[in-house]
Amino acid sequence: MSPLKALGVDVDRNLRAPIDGLRDFAERNDVAHRIPTVAVRSGDTTEKERARILRQPPDVLITTPESLYLMLTSRAQEVLRSVETLIVDEIHAMAGTKRGSHLFLTLERLERLGQPAAESRDASFQRVGLSATQRPLEEIAGLLGGGVATANPDEAPRRGPVAIIDASERPRFTLTIETPAEEHLVLDAPDGSALIPSNGRGKLSPSAPMVPSVWPAIHPRLVELIRQHRSTMIFVNSRRLAERLAGVINEVVEEEIAVAHHGSVSKDLRLAIEDRLKRGDLPAIVATSSMELGIDMGAVDLVIQIEAPPSIASGTQ
Repeated sequence: MSPLKALGVDVDRNLRAPIDGLRDFAERNDVAHRIPTVAVRSGDTTEKERARILRQPPDVLITTPESLYLMLTSRAQEVLRSVETLIVDEIHAMAGTKRGSHLFLTLERLERLGQPAAESRDASFQRVGLSATQRPLEEIAGLLGGGVATANPDEAPRRGPVAIIDASERPRFTLTIETPAEEHLVLDAPDGSALIPSNGRGKLSPSAPMVPSVWPAIHPRLVELIRQHRSTMIFVNSRRLAERLAGVINEVVEEEIAVAHHGSVSKDLRLAIEDRLKRGDLPAIVATSSMELGIDMGAVDLVIQIEAPPSIASGTQ
């Protein structure tokens, strides 16, 4: 289970290679085998694909918290009755949020689906939470493990058994903070809107006070950094800024070296962008948090955050 559709697609893509390798090995060595099936269930999944999941439940189902909830509240819940393992990828992104509260309640519903009368976790499905930035580990583990309650209202629920495997190490990267050397008075704004006089009324005139902007100094510096590296990811805090910044970068160099990636981009275009970035064919991508969590991008050798990230966890990720 992934908090992002893009991450789910990435997991699906990364499963294909080991599955193909297992099949090739089995065929070369004449070993009896069955190829595990994989399916993705998210908001991008077509009705035809959803129907196929019902008819032929996959061995591995990649989904999102919201899609899991919808499946549990429909006839698709039969697909989930025999779940043996549930992996919550990038669990830190949901812990401590309303979305996370809904998710952990959904996990309890899934628990009851498999054993409606059980008060023990001995025979329940295995829950696994993964993240490179989850802290504090004890609190995350407690959320993931859930609780076991009895019919006695005076008896407090007890936490499910959990084991913490801490494989963390100090991150190895070079961090540089840059600010433009000068501010420029321009008829422009980072969100794409036209600047207006500081009094908020009337039209611009040569004598009207204008809001200073640093963006004209940022654009050529971004182009310079992109040119100096193999593949660059630029993170911004809004979809509008992602579109505008990608367009301005391309205007500066008079060719397409950057594309925007966010939740409003169509599924097919998102997949094409992610594939180009993975192969190293795309010099730069300007993305919102749609590309923040755990995407495997081996070709990327520079990450740029424009403005302050929305949270410490987001910046660390």
